[in-house]
Amino acid sequence: MMDIMTSETTTFPASTAAADAMVAEARFNADGLLACIAQQHDTGEVLMMAWMNEDALRETLRTGRVCYWSRSRGKLWRKGESSGQEQHLKDLRLDCDGDTVLALVDQTGVACHTGRRSCFYKAPRGEVLANITEPEIAPEDLYGR
Repeated sequence: MMDIMTSETTTFPASTAAADAMVAEARFNADGLLACIAQQHDTGEVLMMAWMNEDALRETLRTGRVCYWSRSRGKLWRKGESSGQEQHLKDLRLDCDGDTVLALVDQTGVACHTGRRSCFYKAPRGEVLANITEPEIAPEDLYGR
């Protein structure tokens, strides 16, 4: 494995050799899944956590658009295909254990299905678990429900 220290991000699509190397080092769980944390590349804001299977990981590397595995639907979930709220990949990093990837993305619109920018909007405040951000868009406007 090559160790390159650089502040520049990778260009996507990634080469087939680089994609194969990442897949080979990834440690998918017993369900064939790998945790993926999506983070806004320029601000560091953590947007969401989702799962990738090998196909989602390869598609993400191949296209530069983030693709996940939807456990509830049992199929690939191309972020933004129904809502328009896409994630464009700037870099993809495998952690030291090989069981989590960090997707540095340029998020178009909101990341959360609740209409919020980030899925991490609940925090303890005083005696309650409070919503610390409000939706930026109504979920029915995102998905046409």
